[in-house]
Amino acid sequence: MKLPGQDAIARQADERLVTHRVQLPRKIVERPIRQVGRRLVMALLVLVATAFIVYADHDGYKDSSDGGVDLLDSFYYATVTLSTTGYGDITPVSDAARLTNIFVITPLRVLFLIILVGTTLEVLTERTREEWRLSRWRATLRDHTVVVGFGTKGRSAILTVCATGLKKEQVVVVDPSSKVVEAATADGYAGVVGDATRSDVLLRAEVQKARQIIIATQRDDTAVLVALTARQLNRGAKIVAAVREEENAPLLKQSGADAVITSASAAGRLLGLSVLSPAAGMVMEDLIQQGSGLDIVERPVIKAEVGKRARETEDLVVSVVRGHRVLGYDDPSIGTLQLTDRLITIVRATPGTKTTPDLRPLPHD
Repeated sequence: MKLPGQDAIARQADERLVTHRVQLPRKIVERPIRQVGRRLVMALLVLVATAFIVYADHDGYKDSSDGGVDLLDSFYYATVTLSTTGYGDITPVSDAARLTNIFVITPLRVLFLIILVGTTLEVLTERTREEWRLSRWRATLRDHTVVVGFGTKGRSAILTVCATGLKKEQVVVVDPSSKVVEAATADGYAGVVGDATRSDVLLRAEVQKARQIIIATQRDDTAVLVALTARQLNRGAKIVAAVREEENAPLLKQSGADAVITSASAAGRLLGLSVLSPAAGMVMEDLIQQGSGLDIVERPVIKAEVGKRARETEDLVVSVVRGHRVLGYDDPSIGTLQLTDRLITIVRATPGTKTTPDLRPLPHD
């Protein structure tokens, strides 16, 4: 596989890059236009209420121009009073009017100002709160999972891993599309907008502290560069990547990936198997779908199984993981099971735990 030149890659990254920022999951709030509209309505209600309070005791006020105060003058007085302009041409002269100004109109003036500047205060408060959440998130994030690419493959990978107990708070999605990252945060994951081939983007995802990295990009050359960058930043993380072409798998492993899944070849083999044996194809598809029918899981050997052969366990064992080797269930070198072994088994999915991925197309699926 021929990789594009570094200059071309840099230009493509700059063109695709929207911004480098971290987006944390948040509750759905009211749209800004509705917030502003609601505040304007509240301000008008306070203004109207003040005007009618003044008009109810208009004899207690004096207008320097004509002496009397009518309804229009009441609205005028309410406007200049609530906005703290205070021209002084209309003044309260009776004791009742002055007491009303002290105990009623003054609190209304404070309320009116709070409503008007509420949007600005809310923005400042939200910004401070968001910065605090981001700082706390960075300080507490450890041993998390970074998923590069939130397309069909990336979303399916996240759902599969989360079905085994990983919390959504422990997943960080990296994608160059801001709309895709917004979709990820709407699902409860943290997101970073940016090109994952750049080290500063991966550092924003705290990849240096991650336990595992899933690379599910749309291009094989991008996956290679992401693997190289991620491995440079984190020597101990487990990196799993997907490629479209099988010939690119060795290059991905040389770039630092621990495991490489060839999506096109896997789909092709499943299609061929379904043609030869539809029932076998259905079983394989059932195994691939997390939480439905049959599941394939990896678990440790329990004490009661130590000393037994792989076929003597209650579960259907297909492979035994011993050290760094994966041995078939019928490999004679397995002998009897050891406490340090791990078993890859096929089990019946637990009822009620079926996870159905939402695979509706996103912008770059």
